[in-house]
Amino acid sequence: MSTILLVRHGETDWNRDRRVQGWAPVALSERGHNQAARLADRLAADYSVDRLISSDLRRTVETARPIARAVDCELTTDRQWRERNFGVLQGLDYGELFLGYPEFTLTEVGYTAAEARPEGGESLVDQRKRVLAAFRELRADLASDETAVVVTHGGPLYLILGWIHGLDIEATIMDQEQGNCAINEIHVDGGLTVRRENDCSHLAN
Repeated sequence: MSTILLVRHGETDWNRDRRVQGWAPVALSERGHNQAARLADRLAADYSVDRLISSDLRRTVETARPIARAVDCELTTDRQWRERNFGVLQGLDYGELFLGYPEFTLTEVGYTAAEARPEGGESLVDQRKRVLAAFRELRADLASDETAVVVTHGGPLYLILGWIHGLDIEATIMDQEQGNCAINEIHVDGGLTVRRENDCSHLAN
């Protein structure tokens, strides 16, 4: 059996301010760096990590570096694990996005919003194809007893877990939670079994 650990990056100022980050080169906040250190300690204590992959965006790389040191594993970056490209909408706060651009809001227009592509960006459907392709490639490449950590973003985590759980794309986005530096443990043994989801217990206190 192999294991894929999907983890979210640490907090950024834009997370705190509820701004659309997309592909922006946003750094971790001080709290985010602390979260990343705790995540690294947890992964080193609980798992024997063979492979470490990260989205190439700044906030994920900054989260992955302490993990690489803690688990003594080389870091590889892969742009397929990036957050959704929001194009011209990047930098807006969520209130501005939902009020000013309801065509991108699932609660307003349903599945049509998943197909809507912002100028210079990608649709949610586009992102799902990209992220699931990355996940399938990783799954196919894993040795039978290998453990891989992927440091990514909230969007990819929703999309992969929603796909595993058989959720439609609206429920995938609306009915799931992923905290900063959350751990999601997936066992690969013929099928896929989610053994741990949105685990943030290492950030307590």
